Amino acid sequence: MSATTGARSGLASLLASARKLAVGEGPVAERLQRSVVEPLHALVGDVGPSAHRRAEGTVEQRLYELAREATRLRLEPGAPAALLEATAALHDLVGTLLPERLPTLAEQQRRLPPAIVVAADGPYLVTNAPIRDWLGVPLAARPQLALCRCGESKLKPLCDGTHVEVGFTGAKDPHRVPDRRDGYVGVQLTVLDNRGICAHSGFCSDRLNSVFHADAEPFVTPSGGRMDEIIGAVRACPSGALSYAMDGVEVRAQVDHPREPAIEVSKDGPYRVTGGIPLTDEHGADIARNEGASLEHYSLCRCGKSQNKPFCSGMHWYANFRDPLPPSDREPTLFEWAGGYPALLRMTRIFYGKYVPEEPLLSPLFASMSPDHPERVASWLSEVFGGPDFYSARYGGYTRMISQHLNKALSEEQRARWVQLLSRAAEEAGLPADAEFRAAFVAYLEWGSRLAKENSTVGAHPPPNMPMPRWWWVCDAYPDARVSALAPVEEVPESVTLPGADEPPSFAAHVKPLFRERDRGSMRFAFDLWDHDDVSAHADAILDRLRAGTMPCDGAWPPAQVDVFARWVEAGKPA
Repeated sequence: MSATTGARSGLASLLASARKLAVGEGPVAERLQRSVVEPLHALVGDVGPSAHRRAEGTVEQRLYELAREATRLRLEPGAPAALLEATAALHDLVGTLLPERLPTLAEQQRRLPPAIVVAADGPYLVTNAPIRDWLGVPLAARPQLALCRCGESKLKPLCDGTHVEVGFTGAKDPHRVPDRRDGYVGVQLTVLDNRGICAHSGFCSDRLNSVFHADAEPFVTPSGGRMDEIIGAVRACPSGALSYAMDGVEVRAQVDHPREPAIEVSKDGPYRVTGGIPLTDEHGADIARNEGASLEHYSLCRCGKSQNKPFCSGMHWYANFRDPLPPSDREPTLFEWAGGYPALLRMTRIFYGKYVPEEPLLSPLFASMSPDHPERVASWLSEVFGGPDFYSARYGGYTRMISQHLNKALSEEQRARWVQLLSRAAEEAGLPADAEFRAAFVAYLEWGSRLAKENSTVGAHPPPNMPMPRWWWVCDAYPDARVSALAPVEEVPESVTLPGADEPPSFAAHVKPLFRERDRGSMRFAFDLWDHDDVSAHADAILDRLRAGTMPCDGAWPPAQVDVFARWVEAGKPA
């Protein structure tokens, strides 16, 4: 898209106003310069001073007025990509600094359908599409978004203009995997696959390895699994590379099942788009796709290294692309450790779709369940395990759940079988198998199912209006609260520098670096070895154990390191 002559004056005025607001230092001025001024300048060139009167009001108020004007211009036909990028930055700044004004901008842009424009050598420009993280948690909603695709933004997943600095190019690699669709004929159906589209997410080979074989030929052996499992794996493929045919006719309409438009920011991987969001270039032309590619779902490169840009080719694995790590000063919730709502939904769909219908004890109980029952249970578990209020917000909270069990007269055999089969579904869904998570997971299933059985007793009257339960790790048995026997030996980094004989040791420079991640994890039940106050409070006990060789847990420190710790204690434990 390019600016028409009539629109250039409006863009020039917008640029001049943005320049005025970008004067000075600080994150707001920097964001305006990189993501508003520079794109607009590249589009319209140099402009004179604004003819408008001197801007008045707070920075926040001026930002809002600028965002309103940008949105107005963005609504005109043929709005250029640079304007979309600038509008996205302004929407994000307003959403951060003046969130109560964001709904007005959303209403201003409401009539536009969901869409993604791929800027040449720039970001993905997203209009009116909800976005969530890999746990299924919605991210800050903005009517216009600019999503990073160079992989270098400091504001991931948002673009911060770094693509210009690093010289990002959106060109395809001539040595990419060829565009070729293969058919694998089985007894019940034929699996269709185009390796040139694959994003290597592993949803098929990790979850149904009797049919899909990573690093082996043939890639697909469709007679190696049940038809419903194969169809489920094909429909779960996030890149759109897989489809299937029956009696020689492709059933793409069944593969591309209806979904609301959405974008998932996967963990350390691509953007996963669902719901048939149109994908076009700056001029409004559809982005060319490989043979057999789905239009309903596809994966877009986020690391900047794909061979098949804008689509993901799995290069994030080889580029070691990583999202920023979460804060290290808190333990993950059970919800986070499980893999969030998508993982829990995968488990409940397996449970209610595969195990319940085959179990005589359970199938009569759920024969009349609503079609979205797996979603309801996954939402409940998400909230109970420390995630967002998915169940309360969507279905009604604890009182609603209690009402589903009243007078059902559940038997102990039914309860125990429910726990057993849901645990089996968790295995099949790939939920974490570490001892700490499974202890907490099974503990909740036992507690919750026994409570449900009690509440189902004829004549029972459970207390109304109770809060949603919240489940946590068992006895503070966090995932890193022990050292695994299978963990590789972690040495003290070579970069650790011991103080000289006459140099006073400090905690930050000399003591903290001596403690490894595994040391910290093994002692976290008592105190934090990376926290000055904690180590100071327990310094004498720590020193006794260091001298005795019983700490760290896998072998004694060299005498020189023990001496450094002793000197630090004697020096008064300086920070």
